[in-house]
Amino acid sequence: MPQRNPSPGTALLPAAGLFALLSGAVLLGLLHLLPSSDGIDPVRRTISEYALGPDKWLFDLSVLLVAAGSAAAFGTLVARGLVRAVSTTTVFGGLWVVGLLTVTVFEKTDWSVGPSLGGTIHRYASIVAFVALPLAVLSCAGAALPASRALRGLARLLAITSLLWFAVILGAVALMLAGGQPWWRAIPLGLVERFLAGGEVLALTVLLCGSLRPANSCPNPPPHLIPS
Repeated sequence: MPQRNPSPGTALLPAAGLFALLSGAVLLGLLHLLPSSDGIDPVRRTISEYALGPDKWLFDLSVLLVAAGSAAAFGTLVARGLVRAVSTTTVFGGLWVVGLLTVTVFEKTDWSVGPSLGGTIHRYASIVAFVALPLAVLSCAGAALPASRALRGLARLLAITSLLWFAVILGAVALMLAGGQPWWRAIPLGLVERFLAGGEVLALTVLLCGSLRPANSCPNPPPHLIPS
């Protein structure tokens, strides 16, 4: 699949995506510093906890910016002919973006009130998003970063590390089912989720940084590197 010469708008897409992604990450970091959110323990409480307080608008904005940057990252790969429009990369990348959008629509369960349908949807959307993104990165790293072995390796390492963090959560669930304490207490859930999410945002950042190179400056990827 030969690379296409980008239109002026397409050439700006990775830069706009990187700006949106980093802006969303900075706003998520800011949530940890605001006095209105200082009662949330980042070691034990998940990031979505911020959506239950007065800073919900900032949480939603940050997640929407990350979703927009992610869409730009995968859209750039399609526009340049590096991956097919319908491929493993775009399916998993789409699940990541849809998952992020869903968690802004449906708030996490407020356990001071009790379980809710919206909270259940939020939880499963989070799971889908957290698993889909590293799979998308692993499927496209070779085609997306053909000119830089270091960036390819870094993107793959970040994706695999994110999956390993998710495996920590699965391990806690397995221990609970075997008679152990509740899974959300068995591990520092908030910290694990932050490492997981941080690694995924960094993996996307690597893809977008690689995409900032002009399309015609990179060699065409070998056919076996192009995701089907």
